[in-house]
Amino acid sequence: MLTIDGSLGEGGGQVLRSSLALSLVTSRPFVIENIRAGRKKPGLMRQHLTAVQAAAKISRAQVAGDAIGSVWLEFRPGPVESGDYRFCVGTAGSATLVLQTVLPALMLAEGESNLALEGGTHNPFAPPVDFLTQAYLPLVHRMGPKVAVDPTSVQPGFYPAGGGSFRVNIQPDRQLGRLELIDRGEIRARRVTAMVANLPQHIGERECRIIAEKTGWPQECFTIEMVEHSRGPGNVVLIELQSEHVTEVFTGFGQIGVRAEAVAARALDDARAYLAAGVPVGRYLADQLLLPLGIGAHLGDGGGLFRTMSPSLHTTTHIEILHRFLELDAKIEQAGRDDYVVRIG
Repeated sequence: MLTIDGSLGEGGGQVLRSSLALSLVTSRPFVIENIRAGRKKPGLMRQHLTAVQAAAKISRAQVAGDAIGSVWLEFRPGPVESGDYRFCVGTAGSATLVLQTVLPALMLAEGESNLALEGGTHNPFAPPVDFLTQAYLPLVHRMGPKVAVDPTSVQPGFYPAGGGSFRVNIQPDRQLGRLELIDRGEIRARRVTAMVANLPQHIGERECRIIAEKTGWPQECFTIEMVEHSRGPGNVVLIELQSEHVTEVFTGFGQIGVRAEAVAARALDDARAYLAAGVPVGRYLADQLLLPLGIGAHLGDGGGLFRTMSPSLHTTTHIEILHRFLELDAKIEQAGRDDYVVRIG
């Protein structure tokens, strides 16, 4: 049986989630040890356990070690079954990361699936649902599968209260086509959204104001969204850059004791670094693309290449996990100061 060291890279939950996703696609059982060894609280937390349970549910897997705090897990998947599923994290843990655990397998299943997910939708250290809908899923669509988040179903849930939810429809494709992203093309639109929940509106106003002052972008680029029915307070700034060939989303998360201007500046710094690099794919999107590209190459017709910024530890760790489960060629080549080409397959 394949054994995975959970302390790879940053020693976080990504090693577990990617291993689960690849196990479902390849039907390869695995054991993972040292789960989240690099974190202050090692072992499975609620969102990781929910990801394990979700993967087990869609494949009727045999699982051992699936308990809060466990640093060891054995996972033996069965055939993946499409259908209607509900996955609830039960805390502010990221519901989007749970989705990304089961999505690759359901994108390749024999029938349509509908998922209802509950938990955090806008969490630090996890892709917000807006990133999925605007940046990631449109690229998945180019590869074949059609995955859509119902916009009317999105109830934002912020850390630490959680309480968010959204629904996803998955229309699969038995193959994943090749994807190449070499040029970004010209920037066609810019959009800034300041989301504010159970906090004063002036927080969003200040965030939009500081970005407008620093960029000179016109007023129509800015929106303040006062979130209703939120379980707790929350604040997020989203900067969306729509270009000819790709859309990127950069996020600043509000925190207690951090001024609104600093939250906005953090998101803007990331957006500016991306623009300065001149590449189509940012660091976070690069990490997300590795799984579908790797699986596509493994199936025979997919894979691809993209230009991105200097790869993160997440990205290099992800490639190492791909090599453990799949027979494929994956390379990262430097093309410039902050310009790298990632080739899969």
